[in-house]
Amino acid sequence: MKKRSSGILLHITSLPGKYGIGNMGREAYDFVDFLVKSGQKIWQILPLGHTGYGDSPYQCYSAFAGNPLLINLERLTEEGLLKKSDLPDNIYFDDENVDYGKVHEIKYPLLHQAYENHMSQKNKLRNIRFESFCRKNQKWLEDYAFFMALKKHFKGIAWTEWEHDIKMKKDDSMNYYREHLKNDINYFRFIQYLFYSQWLELKAYANLNEISIIGDIPLYVAFDSSDAWANPEIFDFDEHMNPVKVAGVPPDYFSETGQLWGNPLYNWEKLREDNYQWWIDRIEANFTLYDILRIDHFRGLAAFWAVAFGEKTAINGSWIEAPGSEMLQSVFDALGPLPIIAEDLGVITPDVVELRDRFGLPGMKILQFAFDSGEENDFMPHTYNKNCAVYTGTHDNDTTLGQFIQSQQTDLELMQNYFHVEKKDPAWSFIKLAWSTVGNVAIAPLQDVLRLGTEARMNFPGKASGYWKWRFTKNMLTEKHEDELLKITRLYGR
Repeated sequence: MKKRSSGILLHITSLPGKYGIGNMGREAYDFVDFLVKSGQKIWQILPLGHTGYGDSPYQCYSAFAGNPLLINLERLTEEGLLKKSDLPDNIYFDDENVDYGKVHEIKYPLLHQAYENHMSQKNKLRNIRFESFCRKNQKWLEDYAFFMALKKHFKGIAWTEWEHDIKMKKDDSMNYYREHLKNDINYFRFIQYLFYSQWLELKAYANLNEISIIGDIPLYVAFDSSDAWANPEIFDFDEHMNPVKVAGVPPDYFSETGQLWGNPLYNWEKLREDNYQWWIDRIEANFTLYDILRIDHFRGLAAFWAVAFGEKTAINGSWIEAPGSEMLQSVFDALGPLPIIAEDLGVITPDVVELRDRFGLPGMKILQFAFDSGEENDFMPHTYNKNCAVYTGTHDNDTTLGQFIQSQQTDLELMQNYFHVEKKDPAWSFIKLAWSTVGNVAIAPLQDVLRLGTEARMNFPGKASGYWKWRFTKNMLTEKHEDELLKITRLYGR
């Protein structure tokens, strides 16, 4: 990330296409082609994990597994795992918003059908590839597949509500269910094989076209996850496997009561015992999926906000120091130098800056945060150095047009004094400003390239549901967008 470059933030679910959700099919390859034609070098996405309740990519059933909903069904027909007549061509899906309930209802039976066809076909080459995938990923895949089979068996309830003996992983119960659910366990392994096969092929296409993928690693795992159930010792749990304290952030820009995420906190003492091997494995696995990694909530590696389990808001918490420096050193010692971006947003204290700078990690600069006349901030472009990633906004912000429309008069005056904002096209003015800065990396969400308003917002931090739905349609992205992006990318040497 030493060279100047630029790119677009767009999650896979937001791509156009059939069957209600963006996926790893033709439209994903078309988007790579768009990036190439517009002179971009980066495609940034959100976490690719298997999402749970609320559909947030930051709350997944595994820190390693991919989201089955992103598997492209047409590819399965090409491989003979489904017939074309199996595909739901007579069902209406909203092209502009993901209806997750409907997508689940339609897609999972088809994935199960693909698995059954695989089992009956006895395709030698596919069997060899599948077995190889299972061996290579055994460390996380076995826990995930067993966890998901159990979750299916117990009708989707959280693992804390399962029968006591399997919740507590008693040997007899584990052996019984492993045998009883072996077909479902194999199904969940196979679905991951399909996901990884399709994703790594898409990533290879991007890389061959000199597009790097920035992926996102949530700092915490979900409470209802295979990670928490299979490795309770590395989390802050009591003897009944209940959390003692949970994760969140204190009152901030987004919420007066803070954000109570509810994720289990790490037992850092336990993680230290084997030199943070779980973290090393996790980051290594992420670099199979991505070229560059953004660590979400990086500040939690310096100190984290801990809230007693059972609290209704995140107001009553406390900061606890984390051994992030020691952990990152172990990761770099094991894996070598890694291109990592620190998401250093929120309540940033000197220890966070020190941790980021000790490892030379680029931080993030958000232009939407710069023009707040009521606060001092370090988001004004004249304060940047080269080692940063500059964003117009992120998936957690309103779109730039949406925010501009709601800006106070004093903020609008500050913008006009600082740089020329085209009032009829503010989003593009912000993109040009991001591209013009000294920061080595400049990124804009696709919503800003398309000049969309608040209706296209991807997420609202602190709100548990109703987000992660936005999609664009094929006709929205045109040659005009290619040309204007290419022009400023060349103009500003990216």
